[in-house]
Amino acid sequence: MTERDAALAAAVRVGDTARVRDLLGAGADPDAAGEDGLPVLCTAVAAFAYEVAEALVEAGADPDRELPDGTTPLLRAIEGGSPAVFEATLGREPRLRLAPERREELLAAARGWYEEGPATRLCRLTADPGPVRAQAVPEREYGTLTEHTLGGRRVRDGHGGILTGLEWAFRILTPPAELVARAVRHGDPEHADWWASEWTLSQRRSAETWAEVVAFHRHPDPLPRLFVADVLDMHALTGASTQHAGWYHRERLKLLGTWVDVEDDAVVLARLLRALVDEGFPEAEAVGLRHAGHADARVRREVPGLLDRPLTPRAAGAVRSLCRDPDAGVRAAAAESLGGEAPSVEDRTLLLALLVDADPHVARRAAYAIARGADRSPETTEALVRLLDAEDQDIRLSAAYGLALRDDPGTPAAYARVGRLDGSEYEHDHRADGLWRWKLRNEPSG
Repeated sequence: MTERDAALAAAVRVGDTARVRDLLGAGADPDAAGEDGLPVLCTAVAAFAYEVAEALVEAGADPDRELPDGTTPLLRAIEGGSPAVFEATLGREPRLRLAPERREELLAAARGWYEEGPATRLCRLTADPGPVRAQAVPEREYGTLTEHTLGGRRVRDGHGGILTGLEWAFRILTPPAELVARAVRHGDPEHADWWASEWTLSQRRSAETWAEVVAFHRHPDPLPRLFVADVLDMHALTGASTQHAGWYHRERLKLLGTWVDVEDDAVVLARLLRALVDEGFPEAEAVGLRHAGHADARVRREVPGLLDRPLTPRAAGAVRSLCRDPDAGVRAAAAESLGGEAPSVEDRTLLLALLVDADPHVARRAAYAIARGADRSPETTEALVRLLDAEDQDIRLSAAYGLALRDDPGTPAAYARVGRLDGSEYEHDHRADGLWRWKLRNEPSG
């Protein structure tokens, strides 16, 4: 083994993706052997290091290489139960690359683990009396899985998502009802199996698939109904430039318009209200006003976003009531809505009170709303100056930004009081550029 390949094996072992990419770029062998004599791709797969596995496969590592025990890196990725690792290891053109019997072998492996379940399968394979240890683990940035450990083996429970991904890669059109069942099996909308079914069904653009999926919006269990709402959202996100995009948009609006008035689950209803905003539903304000007094705060939080700008008298009254809501999330959403208006005396009083709300999230949202809002009164400017003494840096930043938008001469001093913006959350925050823009407008060039 060359020195460079040994360095690659070490980088893979510790999960250093940047170092792996550098070494591969410098000529390290992507199929180099690790300490156990197996390709380093197997090391990445066993560690669930999907970014490392992706780098190796992109550089030419062979996911189909037969190993001494008769498996392959790809088969091990499937058995491991992480859809992220599976996708990273799958490689290009699997439908063309793999012989039919090998494709069926992979499908059978994923199906077997999914149907038996990782805990049961581990007990059988290891002959360990247990107990199986289970813990929640993240899957990429947006999903979750449960990792099961027994007898020195670790397996995650994303085999439903892996099976869905394999079928789609091989262009097998699984019945939509089966994909819905896989999505809701774990009872968790954040589970990777949910996302895999959601993504696949959103890509299958046919009237037949559409009809079979949306029929679940009448299911007696709210979980399949929530899944349908997520599929609609994914349709909207991914289908804007596709053929028949207009037809799908009209169908989504038609479905949402009738569904929202009969949905009785608060989680699903809140999701539908958000979808109405995203889709530009023409009667969104009327729907929002009908739900402004809903018993569940999760629904009320969506109401301000449904109201047109400028606020009509009825909408403004609803927002004022929501500013006094017992739920902090509702108050925060209402503050953001009301802050964009040219305020009455009552509105200003409400907003200034929310600046000192007991809940910090409400205070932050109110500060931002007032900062960028239409109110240029002396009272509001004085309130922004007072906020520069706040302990919360985000509130100080909003205050300085608001002063900059008002071309206040104290803007440079205000930004000095904000302090260093070292957090990654401020890297692309437009408020951080407020001082620079103030200088362009207020300081002579040259």
